[in-house]
Amino acid sequence: MKITVATFAKRKVEKQKISMLTCYDYTTAKIINQTNVDAVLVGDSVGNVMLGYPDTLSVTMEDMITYGRAVSRGCTEKLVVIDMPFMSYQVSVEQALINAGRLLKEARGNAVKLEGGQNICPQIKAMTQAGIPVMGHLGMTPQSVNAFGGNKVQGKTEAAAKKLIEDALALQEAGCFAIVLECIPHKLAAIVTEKLSIPTIGIGAGAQCDGQILVYQDMLGMYKDFSPKFVKHYANLSDIMTNAFNDYDKEVKEQAFPSEEHTFKIDEEVLEKLY
Repeated sequence: MKITVATFAKRKVEKQKISMLTCYDYTTAKIINQTNVDAVLVGDSVGNVMLGYPDTLSVTMEDMITYGRAVSRGCTEKLVVIDMPFMSYQVSVEQALINAGRLLKEARGNAVKLEGGQNICPQIKAMTQAGIPVMGHLGMTPQSVNAFGGNKVQGKTEAAAKKLIEDALALQEAGCFAIVLECIPHKLAAIVTEKLSIPTIGIGAGAQCDGQILVYQDMLGMYKDFSPKFVKHYANLSDIMTNAFNDYDKEVKEQAFPSEEHTFKIDEEVLEKLY
């Protein structure tokens, strides 16, 4: 049965955890679709792990639509959330509504995610009133990396913690169906989770959140440019892939591949007519 925003609400009430992973391509989407993972995020982290940017700021709407389309074709049973990229929603409510609509119409997403607190509540209200489900994102918001002075844990002071709680309540009031909490102290995340009636999805925010999300290349050990403290490696595919590629290279150069079992045949009578 298709996972929906209603499933998220039900999980919160029943105190059942929610699992999410990022996803950016059809092949991986098909694999995730066969698992028990509840939802996928087509994150603007595509800029880092797929496009090689140092941050998420260069990702465009066209990028998110292209990758979102691929994922939505493969993840037919999961809730597909698509990130709104930097400057696709900050300028105006009208701009935000148009771009959010594109991610549902053109990319076939089920919901959108955007970063920010009370400052983006007018955009969230407009989207939800138009029937667009919205996931919020607080704490370390990567699109604000320049304002933060780097990727740093947020909410560590009294003022910052209070502001984060206020923002979370405002996002809920504006209509968000869930909120990602990234890189905040786990005890603060627990307080926010307790105060909200909508699910919190943690990434570097501790086990008390209603759910968790990781970048799939991080948890599979594929992306080694940067390894956050909160990542657990469930596999080391980088080494497995490196070894496989080297084995392939060796067999090609030693003429061990392709062998006869990997080739096609032609009738000998046809061959004779070619000489």
